[in-house]
Amino acid sequence: MSTAILTGPPVPGSSLEGDLRSLGFDVRTASGAEEARGLLAAAPATERVALVDARFVGHVHALRLALTDPRFPAAAVPGALTTQPGARAALLRAMTALDGDEDGPQPVGAPAEAQRTAATTVAPCEPLADRVATALDAGGTAVTRPELGSLVAAVPADAAARERAEAAVAAVDDEAVRLRSAVKARDGFFTTFCISPYSRYLARWCARRGLTPNQVTTASLVTALIAAACAATGTRGGYVAAGALLLFSFVLDCTDGQLARYSLQYSTMGAWLDATFDRAKEYAFYAGLALGAARSGDDVWALALGAMVLQTCRHVVDFSFNEANVDATAANAEGKAVVGTPTAALSSKLDSVGWTVWVRRMIVLPIGERWAMIAVLTAVTTPRIVFYALLIGCAFAACYTTAGRVMRSVTRRATRTDRAAQALADLADSGPLAELVARVLRRPARVLPGVLPFLIALAGGVVVVATAAFAPLKSPWPGYAPFDSPVLILGALVYVLTSGFAVARRMGGALDWLIPPVFRATEYTTILVFAARADVPGALPAAFGLVAAVAYHHYDTVYRIRGGAGAPPRRLVRTLGGHEGRTLLVTLAAALSTREFDFPLELTVLAAAVALVALTESIRFWMSSGAPAVHDEGEPA
Repeated sequence: MSTAILTGPPVPGSSLEGDLRSLGFDVRTASGAEEARGLLAAAPATERVALVDARFVGHVHALRLALTDPRFPAAAVPGALTTQPGARAALLRAMTALDGDEDGPQPVGAPAEAQRTAATTVAPCEPLADRVATALDAGGTAVTRPELGSLVAAVPADAAARERAEAAVAAVDDEAVRLRSAVKARDGFFTTFCISPYSRYLARWCARRGLTPNQVTTASLVTALIAAACAATGTRGGYVAAGALLLFSFVLDCTDGQLARYSLQYSTMGAWLDATFDRAKEYAFYAGLALGAARSGDDVWALALGAMVLQTCRHVVDFSFNEANVDATAANAEGKAVVGTPTAALSSKLDSVGWTVWVRRMIVLPIGERWAMIAVLTAVTTPRIVFYALLIGCAFAACYTTAGRVMRSVTRRATRTDRAAQALADLADSGPLAELVARVLRRPARVLPGVLPFLIALAGGVVVVATAAFAPLKSPWPGYAPFDSPVLILGALVYVLTSGFAVARRMGGALDWLIPPVFRATEYTTILVFAARADVPGALPAAFGLVAAVAYHHYDTVYRIRGGAGAPPRRLVRTLGGHEGRTLLVTLAAALSTREFDFPLELTVLAAAVALVALTESIRFWMSSGAPAVHDEGEPA
């Protein structure tokens, strides 16, 4: 239960108190600022508190947006203000600063008036809630003011103004606005036109029955796992059922986010589940298809692993580019403003033509289009065709998006902030070996030209992948025991050196955002190549499990950074060895295995160890009070 304090003269016949109770508030009344301070001080320290002017007129959803969203320490609309427990002390200080300033007629200040959003009318006297919100802002506590659009939130000054405000409320369907706002403003074509038109009503149905977004997310995961199990049967009936269940899982996947926005149920647990379950569902389905194909004598594990590697690397490109540029200062080295780039200008021009927007969203194969393609092809074709389509589609999408981002990066010379540079360093996932190399080579690395760190990282990745793909697994020369293939180990050592050199300086170069994707592609591809070349039963499934475990660690890192909580602790990264340490370890396992069945076992043990350590730390963090209460609105393809 939260506490709402009504201030100012009561209004006969007002439904405001009932509206606040419907939002979960225990409503109390205060005649002025001094009495309101006393009631706030008496409220339990762990409760959310709100100040609402008794004359408030507006939609219930306007109050819901301002007073119940858990993501913001303080939020307000005209006539209503709320703070969470962490901002209670600031709230009391702000009210103390208004000591003796009762809720009577006050001149409306221009700054406070300018901060209001979508008010139907402006009262000639400023409500206590608005004055306190202004004081909070002035004291350094940011007050979020949600966009209301057509919703009404006002404090009428007289009876005539009240009638106009009530008429404005009646003219807008509060529930229709709430349903529309439950859907992402920007989504793919398939999701926008084939799922959201009815999934929003499913979200409302869930809300009215007390279901939470986390429960719907879990149901989506369970449905996808059942779909994967159906695919693993290897029968046509199983494939048809798998396709249908995968589509239904995606409907639930859309519903959980819409339910969170509809009911404003954002949570730390929801952030973790929403951030990881999509990948778990998709990659589990890949495994189910591979198992099903194996039942009919078609080994497609290499294709399944390749699809997972490609899709994960696409996401890393998205994450890395966004983190590098989300707060880059739009000025060049001379301090002149950067107004845009030719690439950005072309993109904006294309966005002005309606049909090109949808085409561009579809060709990058976002999750809706991708899952629809997987579901349909699973039902009517074979797993091998599904993976061929995935690899071709995702490869084209990766080339299209990466090429555009590279062009933007080399033509827009903005200054990257320290926060962005640190985010890229965290996304690099460098372990103790790369750290050691970086410390040794830090001084010469400072004088490297801007693009050279990326080229060094790329060259190291090419070397280790090429040696894994083409170097002999057994040495043709005597005398190298126990090193059966020293060339493999040499390639991995070169990768360790180049990885450390690439991150030895501040990651502020125009193309430094490509370094983390290069590291991801190198590590995952090396594992894939070794497992495929081993040609031993169980090697590719074990490699699939290892890449899945490592990818989870990388997704976890991304969502911690995006939630503002920072990267995982360095001790975790060092324990997991970093990307270069794991690559070297896999190479040593491939080079030193003396029996053909040793390598799959070694990959399995490494996968289990990585999964155990990464999951334990991830669960501890996302269950802790320090985890961000965010809901992702920008989930990439």
